[in-house]
Amino acid sequence: MSFRQKLLNFACRQIGRRQLLRTTEPEKGRRSFARLARYMFRTPPYSLYLPTKLKAQNLTVPALWISSGQVSRRRLVFYIHGGGFIVGSPWTHKRMLASLSRLTGIRVCAPQYRLSPEHQYPDALNDVRAAYQVLLDRGFAPDQIILGGDSAGGNLVFSLLADLCAQGLAPRAVFAFSPWTDLSLTGKSLEENANLDVLLPAERIEELRDMYLGNADPKDVNVSPLFAKYPDCPPVFLQASATEILRDDTLRLAENLNSQGAKVSCEIWQDLPHVWQVFDGWLPESRKAMKSAARFISHSFTL
Repeated sequence: MSFRQKLLNFACRQIGRRQLLRTTEPEKGRRSFARLARYMFRTPPYSLYLPTKLKAQNLTVPALWISSGQVSRRRLVFYIHGGGFIVGSPWTHKRMLASLSRLTGIRVCAPQYRLSPEHQYPDALNDVRAAYQVLLDRGFAPDQIILGGDSAGGNLVFSLLADLCAQGLAPRAVFAFSPWTDLSLTGKSLEENANLDVLLPAERIEELRDMYLGNADPKDVNVSPLFAKYPDCPPVFLQASATEILRDDTLRLAENLNSQGAKVSCEIWQDLPHVWQVFDGWLPESRKAMKSAARFISHSFTL
C-alpha cells in the first residue's frame, strides 16, 4: 500500500464518509462532489471537452465529448457516470475520462442522465438508452463502441447492455468500476464490509436506493441487472475493492456473466475506496487500475 493510498483512505474515512452520513439534501451533495472534482481530480495535458445535446424522439440528453491527445474518430467509449443516482455528471468525471482517452486513443461520450430524487426510475435508464441510440443513428457501429461506467452508472451500463444483447446490438466490450448491480441489497459484503469501507456508509444505502426506485420492484432486472440475461454477451472487464460494501455486486455479476458464457475479467483490489480510479494522476493505484482498464479496451479492438 502506497503512502498516498493510506492518506486517501484516512481522508475518505474522516471527511468523505462523515459527510455522506450527514448530508440530507441532494443539491448540497452535488455541490460538494463538484468541488471535489474541480480541486482534487487531475487533468491530463491536451484535454478537450465539448458539450453537446443528443436528441432522440421526445428526449434531449446533454452530453460531453471528452478527448486527450490524438484520438480515433471511428471508435468511442460511451461512459455512464456514477454518484448513487443523485449526484455526479460528465463534468465531475471528465478528468478521469480524459485520462482514459489519452491511454487508449479513443474519444469518450458521457451522457448526463436525469438525477434522483427529482427524477426516479426509469428516467435515468431512458436517458442513456436514448443517448446511445443517437450514436447508432449517427453511424457508429455497435462493434466500434465500448460501454463503460462506475457505481450507479455501472448499474445503468448493465441494464442497457441486457437490452442491447437482446436486440443483437451488443457493443464491442464493456467495463465497469464497482458497479452497483443489486438494488435488492442482498450482497453479503453490505454487512461484512460495513466497518471496512472507508467511504460508503452501509446504513444509508437503502435510503439512497429508494430515492431512485420510487415504487419500482428492486428485483426487476432493469433496476438490478445482476439478475438479467445477456445473450451473446461481449467481453466484460470489472474492477472493485475487496473492502467496499458493493464488492459482492461485482463478484456475483461476474459469476452470472460467466455462467451465461461471457468472457469476464474481474480484478479485486485491496483496501481502496469505492471508485478510486477517479484519483488518477494523484494516486499510484488509480493509475495502475486505469492502465489495466485501458489495456482491456485497446485489446478488445484487436479481437
